[in-house]
Amino acid sequence: MVDGVRSCLLPAVPGRQKARPDPPLPVVLLMGPTASGKSALAHTLALRFGGEIVSADSAQVYRGMDIGTAKPGLAERAAVPCHLLDIIDPTEAYSAARFRADAAAAIAAIRSRGRLPIVAGGTMLYFRALTEGLSMLPAADPELRAAIEARAAERGWAALHAELMEVDPATASRLDASDAQRIQRALEVHALSGRPLSALQGRREPAPGLGPTVSLALVPFDRAKLHRAIAARFDAMLGAGLVDEVRGLLARWPLDASMPSMRCVGYRQVLEWLGRGGSVDSLRERGVAATRQLARRQLTWLRRLAVEPLDCFDRGLAGAAGAAVARVLDRSGSPI
Repeated sequence: MVDGVRSCLLPAVPGRQKARPDPPLPVVLLMGPTASGKSALAHTLALRFGGEIVSADSAQVYRGMDIGTAKPGLAERAAVPCHLLDIIDPTEAYSAARFRADAAAAIAAIRSRGRLPIVAGGTMLYFRALTEGLSMLPAADPELRAAIEARAAERGWAALHAELMEVDPATASRLDASDAQRIQRALEVHALSGRPLSALQGRREPAPGLGPTVSLALVPFDRAKLHRAIAARFDAMLGAGLVDEVRGLLARWPLDASMPSMRCVGYRQVLEWLGRGGSVDSLRERGVAATRQLARRQLTWLRRLAVEPLDCFDRGLAGAAGAAVARVLDRSGSPI
């Protein structure tokens, strides 16, 4: 469907008739854990329905971070337009609030071209910001964050996790003691507001109206298959030059382990390995373990969302996903 789903609109009725606005095209929300095949399925759906892809991946926004983020290649982007890739340097930060604004603008532009918006990725906070709105939390404070990081460097993140348990046990109980980024944010929010993060997260700014949506979750009905896919994918990244990619990033930008870009799974482990040394096998073991932990967190998020689960390893996945999209197109009055 090269010209998009609007390409076969019904012919106009002869005579004077007040034109009715076309119904908004649905937004396809395609989410799932890492290594579940989201990008490939999004590409397939985009080709079938005349769509464009909006990345919902907090690592793919960074320039130069290609191998470790499994970013679509040039040939894939030439076949299907992809948005929110390569938009900031690895020295910068990117927030859920900025994603919400950027994604809403991209969706509106895609719809204006009569094409189907497909939001695909594994950053579940981005999907929540887009569909449910954002928690009304205080903005980041660089000085306070630096102070928290200094305490962590001196005492360790496990000690700061224990500190968080004293002031916000609800948040601390759901975080791993090594989850530096979330522990830091929870302590920052408490310091700025005087209230626990868990008490503020229920207060939300409204989400932008998306109109009709179809929400699909690629989940492993057999978790062992996902574990094998994660290991194979990390091996492929190492084979494709992930270590050299990180070396190149360090040569180009003044990066360190405290930056959000270098906290991304894979990059963090390579950065630590380059500083510490050791065997490639030890790097692989740490990278695969961290990716499995990420997938576990993503699946926990998915269980809270109203989505249609699809087995990511089912051979009929593309057909089932296509049928789900077609049903929503039919209901919304958008011809296919």
